[in-house]
Amino acid sequence: MTTIETRGARLGRLERSALTGVLVREIVNYSSYWKSSTFSSTVEPTIYLLAFGFGFGSLVSTIGGYDYVDFVGTGTVATAVLFSSAFPAMFGTFVKYQFQRTYDAILAAPVDTEELVTAEALWIATRAGVYGCVPMLVAMVFGLDPSWGMLAVPFIAWIAGFGWACFGISVAGYSKSFENFNYVVSAVLTPLFLLAGSFFPLDEFPRWVRLLAALNPLHHCVVLVRNAVFGFDGWEDLLRVGGLVVFGLVVWRIAINAMTRKLID
Repeated sequence: MTTIETRGARLGRLERSALTGVLVREIVNYSSYWKSSTFSSTVEPTIYLLAFGFGFGSLVSTIGGYDYVDFVGTGTVATAVLFSSAFPAMFGTFVKYQFQRTYDAILAAPVDTEELVTAEALWIATRAGVYGCVPMLVAMVFGLDPSWGMLAVPFIAWIAGFGWACFGISVAGYSKSFENFNYVVSAVLTPLFLLAGSFFPLDEFPRWVRLLAALNPLHHCVVLVRNAVFGFDGWEDLLRVGGLVVFGLVVWRIAINAMTRKLID
């Protein structure tokens, strides 16, 4: 069998050595800029928590049966996940293939685009799983009671982060310039962010808005985190987890297709 035939035979398979190689490269590279990345991914959601929690919290003491600080503290976990997954995936992926040519170098090794995209998404999801917990920890300082369910929050954030990382990679793969990101941020991410239920409940919204929220992965992340902290809701939460998994798998395949079109002539 020729080298080309061998290469073709392994396309579509996720080999551990290839995934490990890409992940190790990301970890080594991350060690050079982890401070700035951690700052940007955690400070902004924390500011939202403090601003809404103590700003509106001075006017609204409880909401949805929760202290408002607790409500926002659990809700901004999803905000932190979004900021630490979708945005780094969009901008980081675009820079790596358009300017730094990093992916060209990686693909020169025995790594295909499926393994490349998967490893990148796994790495970003892992960071999101860590960063997503920061607002919750800040909320604990201001009175959020600890619970055993909080141990599930990093896993919820990781699952959601994987989907949003793949979403960001997909956007970068189909974009021709940074300017294209403005359409996605304004027309897609901002509405989803506002309809997530992070800062206010959606119960009083029109029915069609609540139906849209039911399709919003960010909303499911918010509800799952909130239920993990205050008490799980049985089968409904399992369905929400399933929804996040389906979202992640769908955008994962889209991301692979987008980057294959972009990187493979």
